[in-house]
Amino acid sequence: MTPTTTPNPPLQPPLPPPPMAGRYVTTTRPKRPPRPPSGRTNLASCVVATIFLIFIIIVILILYFMLFKPQDPKIAVNSVKLPSFSVVNGTVNFTFAQYASIRNPNRATFSHFDSTLQLIYSGNQVGFIFIPAGEIDAGRTQNMAATFSVQSFPLYSPVINVGPTVTNGDGVGFGYGLRIQPTMEIESKLEMVGRVRVLHFFTHRVKANAGCRVAIVVNDGSVLGFHC
Repeated sequence: MTPTTTPNPPLQPPLPPPPMAGRYVTTTRPKRPPRPPSGRTNLASCVVATIFLIFIIIVILILYFMLFKPQDPKIAVNSVKLPSFSVVNGTVNFTFAQYASIRNPNRATFSHFDSTLQLIYSGNQVGFIFIPAGEIDAGRTQNMAATFSVQSFPLYSPVINVGPTVTNGDGVGFGYGLRIQPTMEIESKLEMVGRVRVLHFFTHRVKANAGCRVAIVVNDGSVLGFHC
């Protein structure tokens, strides 16, 4: 008897493992780069920024001109006196005193310097004095007095002035007479120069002048009056 051989069955590939329950696989997509702003967006931003800047500038200018615009100080001469007066051999010598008030209309302190007071007679300077430097607070008024001696100068032909004079003491309820009195006229020029610092940053130079014509009786040096 011949032996019989049984062929081996073919090998089968291994089965894949069964899928796991509840197993999820997530994949991430690459992020897209942000789009650059378009030209219209840039233009709109520039327009908005420009409008806002113009608005701020307009507000600052309105506040500046309405509230903080620098103004020149105001000078008012209150009185003029001659404490001493003499005429000798056609020359005049006297002491001049002027009282004035200076008002600072600004919202900042007014610092004055290089201020002067000078006297003019017949077109020539006969007296001069420097005003000491100082400060005037915002919105305040400061009184100022200047007194100095005037050196002798020649007296030109005085003007004959006709004015009323009391003939009987105080003259209340009585008649008046007229007298002829020679007078001379001098001119005083007060100049205030200084600066005002606005908003603690901007400094402005301001100046004020006050000129007065003073009529003086030559006989006794009394002041008939002054006009500024």
